[in-house]
Amino acid sequence: MVLERLRLDGRVAVVTGAGRGLGQQMALALAEAGADLVCAARTREQIEATAEAVRALGRRAIAVPTDVRRSEQCDALIRACLDEFGRIDVMLSNAGIGDARGQQAELWDVTDEDWRDTVDVNLSSAFYCARAASKAMIERGQGGVIVNVASGTGLRGNPTGFAYGAAKAGVVALTKSLAVMLQRYSIRCNCIIPGFVAQAPAANQEIAAVFGARARYFPVQRIGEAWELGPLAVYLASDASSYVTGQGFIIDGGGLAGGVAPVGFAPEVELT
Repeated sequence: MVLERLRLDGRVAVVTGAGRGLGQQMALALAEAGADLVCAARTREQIEATAEAVRALGRRAIAVPTDVRRSEQCDALIRACLDEFGRIDVMLSNAGIGDARGQQAELWDVTDEDWRDTVDVNLSSAFYCARAASKAMIERGQGGVIVNVASGTGLRGNPTGFAYGAAKAGVVALTKSLAVMLQRYSIRCNCIIPGFVAQAPAANQEIAAVFGARARYFPVQRIGEAWELGPLAVYLASDASSYVTGQGFIIDGGGLAGGVAPVGFAPEVELT
């Protein structure tokens, strides 16, 4: 009975940022649980590869190139899903990017363009997708699930990437509000909050050394692997979590609970 409730047979999921890393692994996990997939990202070659991997699992899949910073493209993404499958059951908003624009910059050196780009790709995209997907779910009248992906960075200070942290904190708050707003339509909304998770296995010894250095800050003494988010995504998308909404699920190897993460500055006095 428990395993049956984790099945997603007959359901359709849209996953943004599905071309690589965490998004790709979550898309494949949903497919393994029985869902058909709409794979979205800006790079067509990557999402075509993910869609092909989904088909190899025996599920249907389409790839829809989408710039999630643009609301009209998010609307078109949901229309493409409805045109192909006639329904949408799960909206998994994973697309995002670290604070590459304005990274390491002083507050007064971050431009309006840097700020808006970071907020749009990490926060506005979740809003645009939730708005379009929930409308389609409501019109169909059978409810649905929205899963947003935030970051542990949104739960602590991050002086070297504050725009990214602010946007991801917004994703957590947005999820809670959506859960309250949409429950009357039987739409559940939850949030996955990853810590440091490798997008892919270390390609060389240098990268492996970086992973090892970062791992010492976490109680589990290792960084996360992308596939580890898949089972959590399946749980939140399935009937196994039917009484769960408005929640944030931290998956970070205990980093926020008991880790000692670098904060970007050194203490001015010695600590004893």
